[in-house]
Amino acid sequence: MTGSNAKDVLVDVQGLKKHFVKGRDVWGRSNEVLKAVDGVSFQIRRGETFGLVGESGSGKSTVGRCLIRLYDYTDGTVRFDGHDLTKLGEKQLKPFRRRIQTIFQDPYSSLNPGMNVLELIGEPMNIHGLYARADERKEAVAALLERVGLKREHLYRYPHEFSGGQRQRISIARALSVRPDFVVCDEPISALDVSVQAQVVNMLEDLQNEFGLTYLFIAHDLSMVRHISDRIGVLYGGRLVEVADSDELYENPLHPYTKALLSSIPVPDPRAVQERAEWKADGGEDIPELREASPGHFVALP
Repeated sequence: MTGSNAKDVLVDVQGLKKHFVKGRDVWGRSNEVLKAVDGVSFQIRRGETFGLVGESGSGKSTVGRCLIRLYDYTDGTVRFDGHDLTKLGEKQLKPFRRRIQTIFQDPYSSLNPGMNVLELIGEPMNIHGLYARADERKEAVAALLERVGLKREHLYRYPHEFSGGQRQRISIARALSVRPDFVVCDEPISALDVSVQAQVVNMLEDLQNEFGLTYLFIAHDLSMVRHISDRIGVLYGGRLVEVADSDELYENPLHPYTKALLSSIPVPDPRAVQERAEWKADGGEDIPELREASPGHFVALP
């Protein structure tokens, strides 16, 4: 699926596949393959937020991990700012690893418990050689802390001394410490209390405007995705079934799976759930290619 002006596109994903071997026979040959991502194509324009939604097991986090080359691809291409990341070795990837950062789902496991905040946020700066002197690095970390709603006095504290929301703020500061262009937000609020989720999302929006960031926002909470996303892709069984502008998707969903996901916001609709069940029973797992139903609105329907 293409169509955006090439100069406006920062991330271009075409035919992305990631298959995992689940088992082997007595001769060591693979005998079962999980098609976690099976031919996904989309583009993310500079400065926008592309939301990627779907139920657990739909493949959305696998897409994010392929984009940052945490996983190698089975097939397909990922181009970042015109560069095909598929063809780059680890040494060639280093400058792109600075420009592409990730905020992970669980702030409890994504931060090294043996490092204090200064070390956690300062380490990426040091790896990428952003500050020659330790005192400059310290001041930069302190400024980032304050920007994400924490205090300078937190510099020498450790992760266990913070709440979940505060830890995620530290993770966000760490991701921003190397001045990235693109941030993969992999369910960054799902492990947080509902009371702080909106605060974190609003902060991410403010940081995007301030630093000119581009986001891939992965989530299953459709109400929050609508709030932050410019466009949304709906993933089912490792395939995209619908892509549209945020408001268009919510106001005019075309795919039964999308309708079922939306049915829980704010009141469950048993008819939509039944529609999804009927779609699956009728062979809905054999997903056709996306087609443009209206300008900018793509759907995978027979």
